[in-house]
Amino acid sequence: MHYAYFDSPLGRLLITVDASGLRGIAFPATGPAPPQVVGREDAQATAPVMQQLAEYFAGRRRRFELPLNPRTTAFQARVLEQLRIIPFGQTISYAELAARIGQPNAARAVGHACGRNPLPIVIPCHRVVGSKGALTGFAGGLDAKRWLLTHESAG
Repeated sequence: MHYAYFDSPLGRLLITVDASGLRGIAFPATGPAPPQVVGREDAQATAPVMQQLAEYFAGRRRRFELPLNPRTTAFQARVLEQLRIIPFGQTISYAELAARIGQPNAARAVGHACGRNPLPIVIPCHRVVGSKGALTGFAGGLDAKRWLLTHESAG
């Protein structure tokens, strides 16, 4: 496992990768174990992720094209798969996302799966909102979620 830090408009993000792809993006307040536990710092191994994040934050990228290797449950994998197809600049509700995975009564479980998304921004859980458009839950905090949605609506 390799890691690097990315200085974003949302704060310093911890990026982790392994030989199979991107494993994690952690916000400063919600990060995983300290870097000495997750591997060694390696700018070369994380360069593709850093480049695409820089393009996204600069408004030049709408879709990430990276090998992904998140560690998830089967249910969470289904949720993350649906998150990846929400178009840039658009939002859906947790209830709609639950319906898309064939479990219309599982909005709360979908919200929990979104909250445990190991690849925020790249897998856009920030595009999921409450049933009346309310901003609810996000690993990076509601200010970060608001910033991401504003950033995408301006693009």
